Formats: sequence, structure tokens, C-alpha cells
Amino acid sequence: MSAAAGQAHPVGAPHIQPSVHAQPSAVPAMAPRLRAAPAVPAARAQAERSGFVPMLLLAFGMTGWFGFQSVQLLAERQQLGNAQAALDTQVQGAAKVRAALDAVASATAKLAAEGNPNARAIVEQLRQRGITINAPAALAKPP
Repeated sequence: MSAAAGQAHPVGAPHIQPSVHAQPSAVPAMAPRLRAAPAVPAARAQAERSGFVPMLLLAFGMTGWFGFQSVQLLAERQQLGNAQAALDTQVQGAAKVRAALDAVASATAKLAAEGNPNARAIVEQLRQRGITINAPAALAKPP
């Protein structure tokens, strides 16, 4: 133990005695000094920055967006295929009804061509409403 300080110091540690004349606001002589970072010009700091990270983020974002859009398009394609398959039966039913109506209209046109007054009235009413009956060539009256 040091008699002057009244404290024990570890081995190898410097022994500093307080100065009698030191002011309380003064910096001790052994205090480490901090060095200020050297000033880097703004142009040099801009030149040292790499564009890799922003470009990488942009690439990941675009890849994610395109992947999302691809998945959505595939899902919509599947839904459209399902809707078309569901409508095929209705389209076939509509084709059957249309064929039946064409057969009735052709038979009515044939009766009108043979002189049936009721068939002529029906054909005339249809013509006034903008509906034309295309009789097949076999049913048409020969000249």
C-alpha cells in the first residue's frame, strides 16, 4: 500500500498522485484523448457507396412480383378452364334447342310456301320482327 494515497494498486498499474494545485474542472493528465474522425468530402463518400444492395433489393422485389403474378395467372387460367368445362353442357343444350327451333321454322316456311294461310301469317310476323327463316335448299320450292 502506498502511504501517500492510502490505497492499494495492482501490480504493473501506474501510480498517480493527485495534484494539489489541480482544479476540479481540469482534465487529468492521463485521460485518453479522443481523435476526431477525419473529414471525408461528400463527393468521395458518394463515390465509395456501392449500388449492389439497392440493385439486389430491386432484383428480389421484381422476382417476387413476377412470381406472384405468375401464380395468379395460373390460378385464373385454371378457373377459366373450369368455367368453360361447366358451360360446355349448356352450350350443347343451347345447340340442341336451336336445331329444334330451326327445324320448326323450316317446317313452317315449307307450309307457308305450300299455301297454308296460318303458316304465312307466322312467317310474315317473324319477318316484321326482323327474324328471317333460312329454309334449306331441299325444302325450297323448285322454280
